[in-house]
Amino acid sequence: MISWPKSNDVLGTVNRGNPAESGLCTLCRADCMGKCETWLSSLRGRKLIYPRDFGFVTAGADNTVHLGVSYNSLRINGYLYGAQGLPKGLSNCEDDCIFPNVSLETEFGASVKTKVRVPIMTGALGSTFIAAKYWESFAVGASLVGFPIVVGENVVGIDRQAEIKNGKILKAPELDRRIQTYLRYFDGYGAILVQMNVEDTRNGVAEYVIEKYADKVIMELKWGQGAKDIGGEIQVTDLEYALFLKKRGYVVDPDPTLPEVQEAFKSGAIKSFARHSRLGYTNCSSWEDVYENLSKQVKYLRKLGYKRISLKTGSYGMEALAMAIKFATDLKLDLLTIDGSGGGTGMSPWNMMQTWGVPSIFLHAKAYEYASLLAKKDKKPVDMAFAGGFAREDHIFKALALGAPYTKLVCMGRALMIPGFLGANIEGVLHPERKEKVKGNWEKLPPAVAEFGSSAEAIFAGYYDVQKKVGKDEMKNIPYGAIAVWTLADKLAAGVQQLLAGARKFSIKEISREDIASCNRETEKETGIPFITEVGDKVAKRILKS
Repeated sequence: MISWPKSNDVLGTVNRGNPAESGLCTLCRADCMGKCETWLSSLRGRKLIYPRDFGFVTAGADNTVHLGVSYNSLRINGYLYGAQGLPKGLSNCEDDCIFPNVSLETEFGASVKTKVRVPIMTGALGSTFIAAKYWESFAVGASLVGFPIVVGENVVGIDRQAEIKNGKILKAPELDRRIQTYLRYFDGYGAILVQMNVEDTRNGVAEYVIEKYADKVIMELKWGQGAKDIGGEIQVTDLEYALFLKKRGYVVDPDPTLPEVQEAFKSGAIKSFARHSRLGYTNCSSWEDVYENLSKQVKYLRKLGYKRISLKTGSYGMEALAMAIKFATDLKLDLLTIDGSGGGTGMSPWNMMQTWGVPSIFLHAKAYEYASLLAKKDKKPVDMAFAGGFAREDHIFKALALGAPYTKLVCMGRALMIPGFLGANIEGVLHPERKEKVKGNWEKLPPAVAEFGSSAEAIFAGYYDVQKKVGKDEMKNIPYGAIAVWTLADKLAAGVQQLLAGARKFSIKEISREDIASCNRETEKETGIPFITEVGDKVAKRILKS
């Protein structure tokens, strides 16, 4: 097994826990005091692209060995000449061909196009309590930057204030809060998606959302995710709440209605209950049945008035992947998110997460292959987003290139949550009166933050960029977690712009599979991406023979 280094001396970053390939710790804590690359980037922004302590150091790559098949075994190509995809009004002169001029705007959708400022989106932030606690930071940040955010499954079902009668939602305050928070600063870029599973379908989420928000929301149907092969889970530590969830129709483990379980809870032997969602498509025995079921669902949603519908699938295997791409294409869905194993979770069985499913790069390579088969039949494959263990700008580039031209977005889960936690912790220290509201976890600023200052203006590199967008007076309403989201997004955007400029591509829409290369033969075989010394080799030999 490959182990990843816990620290990076060049950037001055350190992982608190065991790092994954993404650079994030396998266990990411809301109270973390730092300082992995994503954590520190949420404060310093694009400064984290470069080595630290300029003027006192020189830096060199650590010559990472490219073992096995992973995104780490792909390299990004650079080119000596040319310029492609320059924005309108620019020429191919040196003064115009600079990385800040690279356009990262993209769009997705079958007929109704959704515009996005940077090619990222969040994973589904659903019924886990950590998503609810820091939602304002996540949503306001995503809205200000202009990328999509996903309200995950079961938000209505676990809301004790929601009122549901005979499959009709009469009141859903938590879902309303999440949607309205995002829409508060929405300016036409990005989108809010609401995910729907078996319980959400039964509870009437689709009907409630369309009636109240019309075409402002994209409805996402959930088949699965990369972290687990069962429905969504949360843990609750209150017996009455566990009984409430059981009554709402959820699977609760252990069963809180059993007298022996209640006695064990009272004695302290059982301290929490796991709430599970149901598996979908249990009445299907073939892929034809799945298509018929999905088709009915999509037709019903369109009848309700949904103009944009997406699908989220997990790392089930090749049959399910083919079904997702083919069915989403045939039904003209607007986006298909493909989440490979290696992705994150709010709560999943740990050994399941470690051992089940298809790792991201294999799943994504096959997604390109299958989409290409449809394209050869003169079909326009569904627009796709790749997910599963992404956190840095090079991850974004590689994932978009591997799936080009079908992949429009990179879905990032935990990486886009970290700035929300961090900003809330800082806000709670600097403004103790807000600590409970923003769910801050710190009593004082840790040294990794205090070295930058003692005010938001000094700590967050993106503070004044946000102020420019919303105005000085409105800054009092912007959570610090949202400023941190902006700051991290700015670092990721600048990094992607630099990589694209090096590839002589001045629009994200120009990215292609030719912009990456495999660093071992096994990766070449599995992805179809040529080995690094064979990229351009024929042209090189023609030059030498000329």
